[in-house]
Amino acid sequence: MTEDRWLSVDEIAEHLGIKRDTVYRWVTDRQMPGHKIGRLWKFNKKEVDDWVKSGSAGDKDDEDPNTKDRLK
Repeated sequence: MTEDRWLSVDEIAEHLGIKRDTVYRWVTDRQMPGHKIGRLWKFNKKEVDDWVKSGSAGDKDDEDPNTKDRLK
């Protein structure tokens, strides 16, 4: 049986291995798929995984300047 429940910001951040602030930034800046229900953001794991696989998660050059130099 597949799990079809909606994930919270913390759960999707943990799934992706990122911080919750990055989730909010990606929703705003990179059109990460999410649905706002009242005050809360909820995420469908398959939609987000498909979005990441499409390359949309890494299509901007606005990475954290503190980590950019370490990755070179």
